[in-house]
Amino acid sequence: MGPDEDLHPDTDDLPLRANTNHILVRHYVLDLTVHFERKVISGSVVLFLEPCCGVRIDAEDDSGPGAGNAACTIEAGGSRGETKNMNSSHLWETSSDGDFTLVLDCCDLDVSKVEEVDVSSVSAMSSLSPEVTSEWSGVNTQAAFIQKLISMPSSQWRRKHQLFLLYSRAPSAQDGGSLHFHRDRWSLQVRRKGAASPQEFPRAVRICFETRPTGGSVRWIRDQDNRVCVYTAGSPINNRALFPCQEPPVAMSTWQATVRAPSECLVLMSGEEQAVPIEDGDTRFSLWNYYVTMPMPASTFTLAVGHWYQVTAEIPPALEREVRHRTDCGKAAKPAAAGSGEWTEAECVSGLETSSGEVVKGSLLQTGSGDQTSCSDSTFSYASLVDEGLSVTDYSGMVDDGVSCSHGDYPCRFTEQSAWSQRVIPYRVFGPACLLQKAQNGVLKLLPRCLAAAHAVLGVHPFPRLDVLIVPAGFSSLGMASPHIIFLSQSVLSAGGCGSGGHGLSLCGSRMCHEIAHSWFGLVIGARDWTEEWISEGFATYLEDIIWAQAQQLSSQETAEQSDLKALLRWRRLSDELQNSEEDLQILRPNMENTGQVSESGSSTIKHALNPDKTFMQVHYLKGYFLLRFLASQVGEQQFIYFFRLFVKKYHGQLILSQDFLRMLLITFPDMERKGLTLSAIYADWLDRPGIPKWLYERSAVWSQARLVEEVKAEVVKWILLSQSHQGKGRKRRRVEPKVNYKELTSEQLVMLLELLLEESELRVATMRALLTTYNLQNQDAEVRHRWCELVVKHGHTQAYRDVEHFLVHDQAMGVYLYGELMVHEDPEQQALARRCLSLVREEMDQSARRVVEEMIL
Repeated sequence: MGPDEDLHPDTDDLPLRANTNHILVRHYVLDLTVHFERKVISGSVVLFLEPCCGVRIDAEDDSGPGAGNAACTIEAGGSRGETKNMNSSHLWETSSDGDFTLVLDCCDLDVSKVEEVDVSSVSAMSSLSPEVTSEWSGVNTQAAFIQKLISMPSSQWRRKHQLFLLYSRAPSAQDGGSLHFHRDRWSLQVRRKGAASPQEFPRAVRICFETRPTGGSVRWIRDQDNRVCVYTAGSPINNRALFPCQEPPVAMSTWQATVRAPSECLVLMSGEEQAVPIEDGDTRFSLWNYYVTMPMPASTFTLAVGHWYQVTAEIPPALEREVRHRTDCGKAAKPAAAGSGEWTEAECVSGLETSSGEVVKGSLLQTGSGDQTSCSDSTFSYASLVDEGLSVTDYSGMVDDGVSCSHGDYPCRFTEQSAWSQRVIPYRVFGPACLLQKAQNGVLKLLPRCLAAAHAVLGVHPFPRLDVLIVPAGFSSLGMASPHIIFLSQSVLSAGGCGSGGHGLSLCGSRMCHEIAHSWFGLVIGARDWTEEWISEGFATYLEDIIWAQAQQLSSQETAEQSDLKALLRWRRLSDELQNSEEDLQILRPNMENTGQVSESGSSTIKHALNPDKTFMQVHYLKGYFLLRFLASQVGEQQFIYFFRLFVKKYHGQLILSQDFLRMLLITFPDMERKGLTLSAIYADWLDRPGIPKWLYERSAVWSQARLVEEVKAEVVKWILLSQSHQGKGRKRRRVEPKVNYKELTSEQLVMLLELLLEESELRVATMRALLTTYNLQNQDAEVRHRWCELVVKHGHTQAYRDVEHFLVHDQAMGVYLYGELMVHEDPEQQALARRCLSLVREEMDQSARRVVEEMIL
């Protein structure tokens, strides 16, 4: 791969530098401390490495360093020496003497030391292997023990993690412990003098580092209660600005982490057990320990630290009231003492665990994997749903429950009989105090139903537990799924209020189903090439409808009608995006026949990953969704879901490319190929070209005549007639509003109604007011309010500009497009509104969103 300067300016491609074909990280042990006052996370990561078999190292490796910014070469234990990039890179490149280079993905990190860990100093090491064969004598002794540790069977995973932790705390090696390293813009490169191959390179390496406040992987921000928090952003660069790692998805590994955070904070992380915080002496910090036993890409690692509360069935009213009136972060950290006139400790504990310790302490729950998992019956929520008649469509009998795993050795839930019958895994919901009531009415109410519905559709839950966190307003999307934790935007919470009805929960429920679906497609089955985002997002979009219909207990006809309405809405959105985007961004498989290919070292680039325009496009969601709908139409939806379950059983724990899914589908349903539907035809129509396939054009005409759509069209006619009746009336003439009976509409129908009204060239002010009050639009979900705001902007309805401002401030995940609408009309008042809103939220906005908006209006 070429050097950094060969990349497009401002990067429409993201480099993956890690030389994963030479050497792999098998396990990370992180020791992190969160410093809110400096907005940094400091600490160390110990990498346990395994060289790849049959590796040949050339003197000049194509994954070698480029001339990045802030490059420096430092020897561990010495002082940092910043030099000019050219000189620094030249010194590094000319001083290798044929030594092997470990290349890690890294950016926006200050690395202070890299050293070899002396595992031989750990006395317990001898218990691993009483005999070391002659071939592992001398300098290779440490490699023998690390290799034996990595190779321990999954039945001994707890002992294995104990040893990983023990070894990670060993001192640096006495001879040659200091390792030379070099940082450029996108990577960290490490060498040991005299180690000419991966086999001779140290197997345990400790890296001491500190994040930067502006690092792209980590967001430092205030939550909705105006209290400090930090969370990993899930940005295009993933976790390389959180810790040095191997980012290519093929570098699947396990990890464990100790996180030190202020004692009043809650620490949530990707981990198979909920952590029990331990007070760290007199430091006013607590220690939280998490781990995973399923190897996953480092990009799936997720961390969130803040002053959040657990959402429970009953929330003390005083808590929500009080926080609304506070602006000082420190004052809101803990409940006030009894007798202060605010609320008592007993009142808070009865309805809400207020301290980090209370949130997680509990009893032991048998998981069926041979070890016990610490859980809390009082803090985890369970729901049997036995008597609720949830399963409208029973998919569970489609597939024999016997599973033969094709992945590497780890404690797999798919082989546990108890996991197959666990319809609802233990779950918790967290958020800021001011949103607890909304989170209770929406997320907490719907989550067990969504989990049970996902189980009914897809089978065993891949992960043993789930935390859901309502993240700050600046979060850049409606949701993000990671192992054991889901981030949800506050935009999915129902605005509530009279008139919104049960339909106000539709966005919340469907979005949760989308993120839950990622447990199967995106996490336990991942894309081997990150350019194939449709494998994750298209699948989750398709499955969210099926799972959400199951959770709502809809009949087959109701499910089909709802599905057709949503399909038409998505078709309209996709059509609009394709008309207003570059053709290169419309292709689901941009590397085409080169998809999945990497350089000799394993390095590659992710096409368009850093293009800010792509961040806010949904082509890979929508076009991928329609491809799956097309395939389902060829074999039948019930049979398609049957195939999904077969596919999950075969490929769980693995990485795939498009052809893995499509080939298995064509083998399972041979009639498809006999009808001319070949792999090359699917590539040509759906994956490798821009634009819209013929089938989608034809099918959209059918969806536009569906019953729920026709109902909306009838209502649109009424509103157009009403608007026309307002025209030409004199001032002195008394207005008599015609009495019209408007039909109650679902949230999705309201979205369609407003979209169709957006096509009208003129709507009178009185009509706009009537729309607002008839449907109580201010209290509808964010999708409806977004269309309302578009209508307000198009027709210059100044009386509702406050609704637009509220949306841009509180629904930042969805508001980027509105800034453009405010600017394009060249109305001074609207442009001033856009600039005012940007000034209000600029500091908390996602970096990509801010960049796109600033280009629009500045």
